[in-house]
Amino acid sequence: MKSIVATIQDQIKSQFEGDSSGHDWHHIMRVVNMSKHLQKTEGGDLEIIALAALLHDISDYKFNGGKLDEGGKVAFKLLLDLGYDEVKAEQVKYIVDNVSYKGANTPSEINTIEGKIVQDADRIDAIGAIGIGRTFAYGGNKNQAMYIPELEAKLHNTFEEYANEKTSTINHFHEKLLLLSERLNTKTAKEIGKKRHQFMEDFLTQFYAEWNFQSESN
Repeated sequence: MKSIVATIQDQIKSQFEGDSSGHDWHHIMRVVNMSKHLQKTEGGDLEIIALAALLHDISDYKFNGGKLDEGGKVAFKLLLDLGYDEVKAEQVKYIVDNVSYKGANTPSEINTIEGKIVQDADRIDAIGAIGIGRTFAYGGNKNQAMYIPELEAKLHNTFEEYANEKTSTINHFHEKLLLLSERLNTKTAKEIGKKRHQFMEDFLTQFYAEWNFQSESN
């Protein structure tokens, strides 16, 4: 008999294949695999972790019209329709509803080890080389400018500000990506995050040097 994890994987895969925003099926599976890696040292219920990782983007507010709590509802119904235990489905729903980053000055605490692990795995995939690639993919998908020098980055105080204010892809590093390594929950994730954070710092140093390049002959 096929496991609930395998069944969910088969049901949702087509929804993410072909995505060009950086939230594709490969992203989902990287989060699943990183979550499993973290669970080996950090503990937690592996089935709930795997299900929440698979479903964490099932109805993301960035693509569903801004409805922040829709993903949890969709995940919960999908699991119940498959006959999954209601208490465990509620745990998955909680993680899906609380996994997202909501702005620099907006709390995004999550209080279960399963939730901490999935949130860490998702945040790790938003930094480092893959994080850089995903950020530019998302910016292009949203017709967002790569860089606007006169547009300052903001540390948003509310989710509404974070979700709706004009930004650029480079500003997004300062508004989110460079903040993530310090907001990882688990020791294992923090160790992974340090190297990926430094890679982004080095990238930005090179980016600004090239952007501001002036020939000696000028």
